[in-house]
Amino acid sequence: MTEQWKERQRPHRLERRYNFPDYNTLRDFLDRAAELSEQQGFYPDMGFGRDYVNITIHAPEGEDRLGDIQWQFAKMLDQLI
Repeated sequence: MTEQWKERQRPHRLERRYNFPDYNTLRDFLDRAAELSEQQGFYPDMGFGRDYVNITIHAPEGEDRLGDIQWQFAKMLDQLI
């Protein structure tokens, strides 16, 4: 797992910013991330601009820690790059 993911508290979550050289590369990543989300049934929060996307993966509701599913999904997103 890349060191780019930051684990945060209150609420428990993972955060990462991906930067891209241009909009087309960003768009390709977003399309692949959407397909991955559909396959896994897991939908992180995403906010993006022309050449970046910020992703937040929250711990399960009511949980005080991140589970294996959240870490695995983060790893799968990294593999899309």
